[in-house]
Amino acid sequence: MPLPQLNDALLDVQDRVATLTFNRHDVRNALTGTGLIDDIVTVADWINRSDEVSVLVMTGAGSAFSSGGNVKDMAERGGDFAGDAAEVATRYRRGIQRIPLALQQVEVPIIAAVNGPAIGAGFDLANMADIRIASAKAKFGETFLNLGIIPGDGGAWFMQRLIGYQRAFELTLSGRVVDAAEARDIGIVLEVVAPEQLMARATQLARSFAAQPPKALRLTKRLMKMAQRMELKDFLDLSAAFQGMCHNEPEHLEAVRKMLERG
Repeated sequence: MPLPQLNDALLDVQDRVATLTFNRHDVRNALTGTGLIDDIVTVADWINRSDEVSVLVMTGAGSAFSSGGNVKDMAERGGDFAGDAAEVATRYRRGIQRIPLALQQVEVPIIAAVNGPAIGAGFDLANMADIRIASAKAKFGETFLNLGIIPGDGGAWFMQRLIGYQRAFELTLSGRVVDAAEARDIGIVLEVVAPEQLMARATQLARSFAAQPPKALRLTKRLMKMAQRMELKDFLDLSAAFQGMCHNEPEHLEAVRKMLERG
């Protein structure tokens, strides 16, 4: 499939790994007031229709991963933040809330390569990935309450599933910013690497995932997501159905043949 047309992001595909780079470093890759919301949703949909992609890596150009909402627009009650309560609510539903809905449906693993500050909705965006690899320069902050607003993009749903209710509650209510080392210690990120090694490490991990049989990989991602919301018996029934599909795929027999050849 041809690559989708994007406005404020760059997309590159190599070795079954799609790398999406937020390219509005002039506004620290803010999600509102730019075309990044549309770009992220477009890429999420495109990946689900592309059999040539097995992993998505998201990162930011410049010094920031994403600064989240445009604070200047908030101050001026402009852009996505203009109008009465009903108008703002509608813009959230038709705007930034499209990101969690789209990323939650992505059929392949998502790795966030967090190159710099991930603040507010930018932090929540990172938490929507399956795995986070952070540069030592990265910082993370659920800073909504500092501005007198709530995590309107779904952040309160994602973070407590990632690190537990108590820690997520503390970070959300305090609004404090944590560095990469603390983020690793409390389970937000998997690894912290030197800035110059970030993309190499994220790509290495992505390629190791992408080397797996592609159909089984997508089914495994779906299974991991559905395990979060299903009762055990229903989940086991689903697992049996997925396994039946896998055993009848040529990629399974090819993988078994290669393993037997290796001895």
